[in-house]
Amino acid sequence: MKAVVYDRYGPPDVLRIEDVPRPAPAADEVLVRIRATGVTRSDAHLRAGEPFVSRFQSGLRRPKRKILGHELAGEVEAVGAEVTEFKAGERVFGALPYLALSTGAHAEYMCVPERFPLAHMPETMSYEEAGAVGDGALLTLNVLRPAGRLEGKRILVYGASGSIGTAGVQLAKHFGARVTAVCNTKNVELVRSLGADEVIDYLQDDFTKNGETYDVIVDAVGKHSFRRCKPSLKQGGFYLPTDGFRNLALWLLHKRVGDKKVVFELPRMQGRPLPEGVDRRRRVPGRHRPGLSARGRDRGAPLRGHSAEGRQRRTHRRVRGARHTSPSGTIPSLKLATCSVLKGGRASCSLKWNARNMCTM
Repeated sequence: MKAVVYDRYGPPDVLRIEDVPRPAPAADEVLVRIRATGVTRSDAHLRAGEPFVSRFQSGLRRPKRKILGHELAGEVEAVGAEVTEFKAGERVFGALPYLALSTGAHAEYMCVPERFPLAHMPETMSYEEAGAVGDGALLTLNVLRPAGRLEGKRILVYGASGSIGTAGVQLAKHFGARVTAVCNTKNVELVRSLGADEVIDYLQDDFTKNGETYDVIVDAVGKHSFRRCKPSLKQGGFYLPTDGFRNLALWLLHKRVGDKKVVFELPRMQGRPLPEGVDRRRRVPGRHRPGLSARGRDRGAPLRGHSAEGRQRRTHRRVRGARHTSPSGTIPSLKLATCSVLKGGRASCSLKWNARNMCTM
């Protein structure tokens, strides 16, 4: 099979297409024929070996894992003897725990353990839509978890037009919060359409100086700081960052001291189980409007007109260039996607998403 591989850290030029052996599923694994996959900020960091401390996990001098990618959408090609939930021919999608993977989704086939976050695709979704929807939703659920029950709370999402930001607005509303979203001028209407109760254009207004206070502030793009946001937090409030070693240090400090806290939730490989008798594949009604797109632009179609290697490299450069505008490297076109419940017991509502950089295999 074909796969995008790399054997040294560096710029996108280290990526190349190679023939590699097709995997065979173990007893508890599902072999997926991958039709679409995303390139996320995590992929760009792993490829570059940055920050350097991450190499103690991914390989000090050279990467241990030769194939990147943890988002996928495709068809079940075969299943192991112990797999009970999936069968050959079914369409599936997922966002896998990249730190637990020994291989990746930037290939024609991938074996996925049944226990990983893999779900059946809704019939109305395309592969490109499904391949882009999972990562932001799961990361956002992980970020919001420490805040506890959100019903009735005031939440501010900074960077509300990115992958985590768009998911944060919709999930917070779904859980009953009053949401204030912060974005730039060109995305105000987009973010308002996601259900935000109030939208602040950061080019026109600074939320830290308007006198309003919030129970939770989510920094979805890693461009703010606890020091600047602290006056805007209520007593007992939470500042929820999405990256930054300084925030990790503050999280450890605030475990013991402080009434206003930084909470940095580390990614979990599996979510908490659903209550007994609840179907984890049920859909939660959403408020999306079919056919919505961002200013009539391309809705996340794969890059075309380039070689396979060229598409991969260009996509990585796009993600790298967007690293300070969205943790997942979004591009300015809107995706409409309906999430079913991913494994681990988390029901997600129907969500409108910014499309991530997509590649087809």
